[in-house]
Amino acid sequence: MKIGIVCYPTFGGSGVVATELGKALAQRQHDVHFITYTQPARLDFFNEHLFYHEVRVPNYPLFQYPPYEIALASQMVDIAERFELDLLHVHYAIPHASAAYMARQILLDKGMYVPFITTLHGTDITLVGKEPSYAPVVAFSINQSDGVTAVSKHLRDETLAFFDVRREIEVIPNFIDLQRFKRQQKEHFRKAICPQGEKLLVHTSNFRKVKRINDVIEVFYRVREEVPAKLLLIGDGPERSHAEKCCRELKICNDVRFLGKLEAVEEVLSVADVFLMPSEKESFGLAALEAMACEVPVVSSNAGGLPELNLHGKTGFVSPVGDVEAMTRYTLQLLRDEALLNRFRKEARRHAEIFSMERIVPLYEQYYTKVLEQHKKPV
Repeated sequence: MKIGIVCYPTFGGSGVVATELGKALAQRQHDVHFITYTQPARLDFFNEHLFYHEVRVPNYPLFQYPPYEIALASQMVDIAERFELDLLHVHYAIPHASAAYMARQILLDKGMYVPFITTLHGTDITLVGKEPSYAPVVAFSINQSDGVTAVSKHLRDETLAFFDVRREIEVIPNFIDLQRFKRQQKEHFRKAICPQGEKLLVHTSNFRKVKRINDVIEVFYRVREEVPAKLLLIGDGPERSHAEKCCRELKICNDVRFLGKLEAVEEVLSVADVFLMPSEKESFGLAALEAMACEVPVVSSNAGGLPELNLHGKTGFVSPVGDVEAMTRYTLQLLRDEALLNRFRKEARRHAEIFSMERIVPLYEQYYTKVLEQHKKPV
């Protein structure tokens, strides 16, 4: 197949999933064309089936805000024509689905029908999509899509409950490359971080408010009062400066390290004891899955699709959003009981294997075929 993938080229979950999906499809001999405003963060190799096309937005004084959606739709039309794409797969509803609808209509006027599939990832529905100024466009774009997928049952149900969606939504969960994300021998790195044998907590996110970074720091502060520990924070975003301020106020800066955006996050996860994810919105929890694949138990909130991924009392513990006391108690329970921690490590890896790339990517291929057959497109 010849597939156009549209996504945000960032370290956020939707961009990571879209990029990894495209790379996996290219390895399976499909021609994959990424269409976005800069090279996706994880697009770290090229082969004969993998292409990248930059969306350039003209900057005219007339426009207070550059019209990205129009530039994106135009680029989709151009790539679909030049490379005879079979379909477009857009990740994150705003503005990609509406741009894909516009592109499809333009191509139809040119005698081509290129169906588009929309994958819903979370905040495009639960947060941004519910904004009154966007909601009608989101609902229209979903209904006009030739196929719709969601990354969790919770996200599918929330979409159907909030929007007037009149089409089926297929649940295809996020996936992981188990060859990359696995526990590695990095004891030299752990000794550098924890020279006195301290316990190591880790959190990864894009540092937005919904990730509740303050809860991460508060849990760590309380844990540190009970057992010697260190905290590694991976990622970057608008809440980072506030998080740094909190660490200074709590006088824990010597035990907290802000690592910024990391490509080889699996190396850090390989030396962690517990992964913290107290999010108030989380449609799936890809960062938690990466931790689990590296045999790191997860202490998380019960937001969104997290309970579908993090099995309470098995792969980690789940608490109500904002319940710092419970998260602290569960974290200490793991850190104080080596046998329990090791059992959770094994269960975390075992459960992560359900979401392997080898299992999930074929589900997307099957869905592509289903959509194409509905429009009598040869595969």
